[in-house]
Amino acid sequence: MKICVYAICKNEEKFVNEWVNSMSEADQIYVLDTGSTDNTVKELEKRGVIVKTEIIDPWRFDVARNESLKMVPDDTNICVCTDLDERFEKGWRKNLEQIWDSKTTRVRYNYNWSFDEYGMPATNFYIDKIHQKKGYKWTHPVHEVLKFNGEQENFKTSDLITLNHYPDKNKPRTQYLKLLELSVKEDPEDDRNMHYLGREYMYYKEWNKCIDTLIKHLNLKTSTWKDERSASMRFIARSYIELKRYDEAKMWYEKAINEAPYLREAYVELAFLEYRFNNWEKVYNLLNKALEIKERGKSYINENFCWNSTIYDLLSISAFYLNKPEESLRNIDIAIELDPKNQRLIENKKIIEKKIE
Repeated sequence: MKICVYAICKNEEKFVNEWVNSMSEADQIYVLDTGSTDNTVKELEKRGVIVKTEIIDPWRFDVARNESLKMVPDDTNICVCTDLDERFEKGWRKNLEQIWDSKTTRVRYNYNWSFDEYGMPATNFYIDKIHQKKGYKWTHPVHEVLKFNGEQENFKTSDLITLNHYPDKNKPRTQYLKLLELSVKEDPEDDRNMHYLGREYMYYKEWNKCIDTLIKHLNLKTSTWKDERSASMRFIARSYIELKRYDEAKMWYEKAINEAPYLREAYVELAFLEYRFNNWEKVYNLLNKALEIKERGKSYINENFCWNSTIYDLLSISAFYLNKPEESLRNIDIAIELDPKNQRLIENKKIIEKKIE
């Protein structure tokens, strides 16, 4: 099989060597540079990457992705789209060749979008940017997606192929909001980007815009994915909290629970809200309900605070104030095991032990 990697970049020279090392299992690597002013192009060419420079004006991620895809030869069997701040774990090509057959058009694989301070995956889900060349085109100005216009799309899924993301946290994302507004203007019935736009307003602390946009998302006929709908409801609730409208926030968290009762997130966030008002019984009950959910799904909707030490930390505090010190101690021990560097947890344990004594 002929396997080619393609990417877009701008001013990312510090990522070049590790990225190329990771992608080197491919037969060829193609990069569209969109106007670097550092040594990105020089460093890529030094490593044997085929580079083309083109300024995309006005800027759109889908246009840039499509131009980079055009660089890949038509006789390529498998196209692999990545960014320079991503790294495949070794052996990805062998695992890809083992699952790809004559009917395969696209592959889903494991993506670690972020890691915690202990190097463990914090946000993990499937992505699907490995595909045949024919019939695929990138769409949407930002949060771009691959669209298939062939006769039949056939997916394969592999947990043996893992891509890790190590972003530059100093890189601005100011262009995202305008591009998302453009994306929704171009396709107002697209539920995915309506959700992303509402979330972006939340990031910008535009609380009322967030609420209005996410209510639009929930009212779209195409808005059927319960996980994402529940997330929209949670973000609405977060915005109401910022507006100090706590009853409405509670109402939306309850809606989020009813929408997707199999997800921990809404239970835990509602527990955060009850914690503000020292409603220990409610905190205790909500967190225990969250712990009944054992399976962590693989989607970007998942929040790491539902799977790290947070639940056990809050459960320990609520049990302490409900005069259940032994249970409080059990939970703080689990929290410390998950977050051993957290001095506050260690100090809390001493207080609990003193109460038991």
